[in-house]
Amino acid sequence: MSLLWAGLVVVVVTAVAITAMLLVRRRAPAGSYFEDGDRAAGVFGVLATGFAVLLGFVVFLAFESFDTSRSGAETEAEIVTQQFETAQLFPAAVRARLSGQLVCYARTVVHQEWPQMKAGTLGDSVNPWGVATFRTLKTVEPRSASEQAAYAKWLDQRSDREHARTERTHGAEGVIPVPLSIVLLLSAAIIFLFMLFFADSAERAVVQATMIGGVAIVISSTLLLLWFLDNPYHSGVGGLRPVAMERGIRVLDQEAAVVGGRLAIPCDERGTPRGG
Repeated sequence: MSLLWAGLVVVVVTAVAITAMLLVRRRAPAGSYFEDGDRAAGVFGVLATGFAVLLGFVVFLAFESFDTSRSGAETEAEIVTQQFETAQLFPAAVRARLSGQLVCYARTVVHQEWPQMKAGTLGDSVNPWGVATFRTLKTVEPRSASEQAAYAKWLDQRSDREHARTERTHGAEGVIPVPLSIVLLLSAAIIFLFMLFFADSAERAVVQATMIGGVAIVISSTLLLLWFLDNPYHSGVGGLRPVAMERGIRVLDQEAAVVGGRLAIPCDERGTPRGG
């Protein structure tokens, strides 16, 4: 959802709420429909407080998931560049192959996995180039001390990379269950309905409109914020993008030039295997 659509939703919800209040106000008695305003205000306070507390916890949960996805994507990209450096310590027979497969891994994340996460179709699929690097690693027989150290370090980095990838892909599934979303929407609707009973024909229309309009703006914008945090890979403003992995690809190109080796990159620019 783009920022324009989000703003339009807030405007429409606010306009509907104000219109409903002004229509109800026409036949409302002076002083609102409640004979005891203090008691009604107390009940409304309970409703609003309960909704605010529940919404606050859910927003915190969604923000934590959003931040985990962001940090996972950054960590994954960093580890890929570290693995590229580690690969330079392997025997020459597999050095170029592992380096090229890492480049393909990064390209797949940017051009294939990211669109799938936006569409919610990534599921439990693995990165094929992550599997390819593991198969290549199995052919390595480290002999020197540096090769043995690099082999052990690569395994640790691979575990860290897979963990970071899991954190990145976790956010694409969302963390807010459907029942909780229903409760939040139902609570918001009850608050709006309760507000209509505060319609007062003796009160100025602008005051009544401001009262329910303010509530509508706060609740609708907060619910939209919740949707934004629970869907971090949307294409609108603030959505997560593969900036870290794109930067990682550029770093890999620079490091390849520094080490002076010729990479055997077995994929095209989108990470698709060549000839496949």
